Amino acid sequence: MPTMTAREAAQRMGVKVETLYAYVSRGLLRRDVAPDGRTSVFDRREVEALALRGRPRQSSRSSSIDLLIETHLTELTPQGVRYRGVRADDLARTQPFEAVAELLWSGSLAGVRLPWRAPTVQVPDDVDPITALQVAVALLGAHDPGPHGTGASEVAAVGRRMIAGVVDSLPVAGDGRCPRLALAGEPIRSTIAGRLWTRLSSRRPPPGMLPVVNAALVLLADHDLAASTFGVRVAASTRADPYAAVSAGLGVLRGPLHGRASVLARRLLADADEVGATRAVGAILRRGEHVPGFGHTVYTDVDPRATVLLAMLAAVPAAARMVHLADDVSAVTMDRVGQAANVDLALAALGAANAMADDAGEAIMSVARIAGWLAHAIEEYQERPLRFRPRALFVP
Repeated sequence: MPTMTAREAAQRMGVKVETLYAYVSRGLLRRDVAPDGRTSVFDRREVEALALRGRPRQSSRSSSIDLLIETHLTELTPQGVRYRGVRADDLARTQPFEAVAELLWSGSLAGVRLPWRAPTVQVPDDVDPITALQVAVALLGAHDPGPHGTGASEVAAVGRRMIAGVVDSLPVAGDGRCPRLALAGEPIRSTIAGRLWTRLSSRRPPPGMLPVVNAALVLLADHDLAASTFGVRVAASTRADPYAAVSAGLGVLRGPLHGRASVLARRLLADADEVGATRAVGAILRRGEHVPGFGHTVYTDVDPRATVLLAMLAAVPAAARMVHLADDVSAVTMDRVGQAANVDLALAALGAANAMADDAGEAIMSVARIAGWLAHAIEEYQERPLRFRPRALFVP
């Protein structure tokens, strides 16, 4: 059987290599493995037939709906994320997560009072992080029956209690001693990053590691209109209170294509640690699956959030081996499918370097995103209610 390499097949069809593998995953093209057991090969006749038919489409209708919503909160640029005009990577290195949440809610970094406190609520200790947070948000809402105002200061007050409450509701993994966050100036006591650490790892953080967790919280606080954020916007447009709006976001986030991506990336790193990066990535591609932790719908190159987190991890000696492993996986994936790392790979490396549970990245993202969701809710409360009313087209 005459065959072609992935690059030859992609060139013949006039597409990128990652698009070629998308055709494989959709069952439009068969992929085989060369005698070396690693390289992808394709039947030349199938490639020629597909090339002559033109690029395949899933449907005559668009698979997504474009909706433009004005916001003063977050701007995505090739250089990175900006919160209210301030570079998120600068904030990640210099500010506690709480200050960045206040920036999103009020537009100001000044006047941050720490620590944040909340009522104590009990959640099951044998469920995944998003389920635990969903239960915690519901219980915190029951302890705070309102009425809840929709102004920025009122929602921010709820946000401080909610974020502190959901973190404190998670089961403690170690001795419970909260590490101090050392950024610029004096180390800060009882930060959200420190309290979350006690829930994610039974170890004491190595020097320089807690700032990486804080940076992850900052960088994940908001990311434009991700699916979960739009869910919060829709809930806020119905004038759902902040607890209900965040619950809507958590419901969307638990989808395997959104919040759980870092769990799959963590499994990839574990496999790469056991059998090597080439074999681990190759096994995924042989199944016709997407390599978790790589590629992004917004960024055509590397996710700038991943760049910041992996660089900060690389500066911590205790994480050196895991960063090296992530680099190996990145090199293989870029070579095989032309996709760069995204923030889920960085979260997976952070969790693996500190012997955290596989779903630690999911917990970090969930806690962080509450800050952004509430900022979007504040904006949406100022718009006319029920403005999202798409129409359905009945198709018999």
